Amino acid sequence: MRIVSTRTLLLGFASVAVLAFPAAALAQTPAPQDEPDTTVDEIVVTGTRTVGRSRLETLAPVDVITAEVLTRQGTGTELAAALAASAPSISFPRPAITDGSDHVRPATLRGLAPDQALVLINGQRGHVAALLNVNGNVGRGSTAFDLNTVPSVALGSVEVLRDGASAQYGADAIAGVINLRLREAASGGGLTLNYGIYDTEYTTARGDHSASDGEQYSAAGWVGLPLFGDGFLTLSAEVQSRAPTNRSDYAAPTAVNGGSSTTVIGRFGDPDTESYAGWFNAGKPLSGGWEAYAFGGYQHRDSSAAATARAFNNANNITSVYPNGFLPIIATSIDDTNIYGGIKGPAAGFDWDISAGYGRNELEYRVENSINASLGAASPRSFDAGGLGYDQFTFAIDAVRPIEAGLYEPLNLALGVEYRTESFDVSAGELASYTRGTAGTASAGGGSQGFPGFQPSNVTDEDRNNISAYIDLEGKFTEQFTLGLAARYEDYSDFGDTLTGKMSARYDFSPAFALRGAISTGFKSPALQQQFFSYVASNLVATAQGVVIQQNGSFRVTDPTAIALGAKPLEPETSTNFSGGAVFRRGGFELTVDAYRIDLQDRIIYSETLGVARPSQSAASTAAIQTLLAPLGVAGARFFLNGVDSTTSGIDLVARYRTSQDFGRFDFTLAGNFNETEVTRTPPVPSNLAIAPSDAFLFDRSSRLTFEEGTPEQKIVGSVDWTLDALAATVKVTSYDSVLVPNNNPILDYQTGEALLVDLEGRYTFPFGVTAAVGVNNLTDEYPTATPTTLNGATGSVGYPSFSPYGFNGRFFYGRLSYNF
Repeated sequence: MRIVSTRTLLLGFASVAVLAFPAAALAQTPAPQDEPDTTVDEIVVTGTRTVGRSRLETLAPVDVITAEVLTRQGTGTELAAALAASAPSISFPRPAITDGSDHVRPATLRGLAPDQALVLINGQRGHVAALLNVNGNVGRGSTAFDLNTVPSVALGSVEVLRDGASAQYGADAIAGVINLRLREAASGGGLTLNYGIYDTEYTTARGDHSASDGEQYSAAGWVGLPLFGDGFLTLSAEVQSRAPTNRSDYAAPTAVNGGSSTTVIGRFGDPDTESYAGWFNAGKPLSGGWEAYAFGGYQHRDSSAAATARAFNNANNITSVYPNGFLPIIATSIDDTNIYGGIKGPAAGFDWDISAGYGRNELEYRVENSINASLGAASPRSFDAGGLGYDQFTFAIDAVRPIEAGLYEPLNLALGVEYRTESFDVSAGELASYTRGTAGTASAGGGSQGFPGFQPSNVTDEDRNNISAYIDLEGKFTEQFTLGLAARYEDYSDFGDTLTGKMSARYDFSPAFALRGAISTGFKSPALQQQFFSYVASNLVATAQGVVIQQNGSFRVTDPTAIALGAKPLEPETSTNFSGGAVFRRGGFELTVDAYRIDLQDRIIYSETLGVARPSQSAASTAAIQTLLAPLGVAGARFFLNGVDSTTSGIDLVARYRTSQDFGRFDFTLAGNFNETEVTRTPPVPSNLAIAPSDAFLFDRSSRLTFEEGTPEQKIVGSVDWTLDALAATVKVTSYDSVLVPNNNPILDYQTGEALLVDLEGRYTFPFGVTAAVGVNNLTDEYPTATPTTLNGATGSVGYPSFSPYGFNGRFFYGRLSYNF
């Protein structure tokens, strides 16, 4: 009943924003010259290499999210959460009890995989995280750029290109591009202090709860300094502390020593996080119109999250050590480094940009409050579990020049070459973290419970390189018609070469109305992590007898076991993108509507856990695979492969209206993303396996439905910003479509449920320049559907679905003090 009424509220907001505001804009008399202009049309650098293109003049849709907007989301210091709150096409689920994905949470663009959107920093390719997401969360099997390594305070704006752009920027830009533009200032500065806490009441499958947790503190600041007179140096820094949240269910009495039915033994929620970061951006004019520049940053983050709780009577518990069971804690230490530099200026009729960049991400694992049951009571309680590393080096030469071709304006020619190397490494944990001893019971598992350490057989250090060249043409053939053409060739040392292209066009019927569209091809290279990662892990598996913990292995595609199960060398994913849209603007009103279709071929997937009984896998097939795996000490096997085709289609809508009245300045925004994905092909059973054929053998029902229904098909955000002198306020309403939480057995499926979240913030700027803000996110304390007891097991560890597009933490109160100088 509540959903119906809130939808009616949102519909009313939409009607006012889209119908009443344009009418008012067309009817109002011109504003006096001394009144502020209500039009906002920022100059962008993403999606075009033509200087001076504004956000509403581009050939493809570009969102511009300013630093001011990012700080008003009430999301503390998480950049990814602030972007998801600002741009409907971006989704940022909050996985929990998913090993490394708890610490490096992936974001998605237009419902595609996290690694199918390219992230740039000041227009330069950023490096992905070392982590490979291998558990049952959105983005399973992908690598991704960790957006939360860049603090919001370091940014002047973020540009989100919602269009395929591999021909312009290279691999991975299938869904689009997110360009993080650092602050650029030679003077001024600011300081911001944040505090927030969750205060909530919620109901899980086994009962009611209340919580006041997740306390957050952060201090962030920036300062602009002159550099040798006419240059600039902008420094930014942030320190943050985020306490954990817990939304686990009550454990079943059978899992509690003493039989209590109101005991929580799990911890399902955000990790405990401490971090600090520093960034810089610098530029210095040289002689002859040339300029030297450099930028970069470093973040260190310590984070700890829980694994599935072990009941006191679990086979992997030593009751003399943990008489009431134990909660394994997976802790990570993450170091992320970026450094870029270059020179740019004119020569031989071109404007040149010669740059180099290096980035590295390291993740070290520790497991606390755990035990290796196979070692008995003498087992250590904490373990060094090894780590992951990834780095990237790029060297690029870009050139741009206008060419007189007898057109309405000069044709903009851009071309360039880039050399890139990247490497991935895995280090082993200590012996006790992975060994299987003989001191425990016959059923006791080896390795540190919660997260077994990497073994010497998992250790790897692999690298590759590629070289690419591109050409990009854009120009106005007439005053109304603009055309863009781009092509890019890339040659990789491991899988070969590829060629992508793009054609885009725009026709302005008048200064108020234009149509635009594009056709492009794209690709995503197989990540080194996907080719060379291997591991043995403890996973929650839903079986006919309930949820159990099993040891499953991930094998490299070159491993004989994986080859015996059908693995082959990975090939790049390819795509064909189609888009078309319209732009309308007049006075303070603007409206953009863009439709798209993305056909993906040979998507790289993480296979099903072969050897674990599934409805689509015959008993004979399961037995045959288990016989193959028995000598390896694992119950199931997984590996990466190509073979899934999909089609994603949707519509992005953004409407804004700005007006200044006697009672204040208003900024109304209504934005929505309507997105749908269909899997059109799945990989068949490999011909070398003498098992029963099944279309779901390698890519089962739950994986297919995660692609198709794992992100919201509809997300709508409506907001109003009001400012009057020293007072300001923001009201935001966000509607989320229900998301399916799928299982291989359809009787275990459930929906997260539709939701409408209301966020409020009020601000006051004191005469001495300090601005104080207070706010609340999720005012009505909305939650997704609780995880059924059939899926969270006796321990009740998984209280809510990680697939929830808005998380599972409930109502959040916050305050903020900021001072700009």
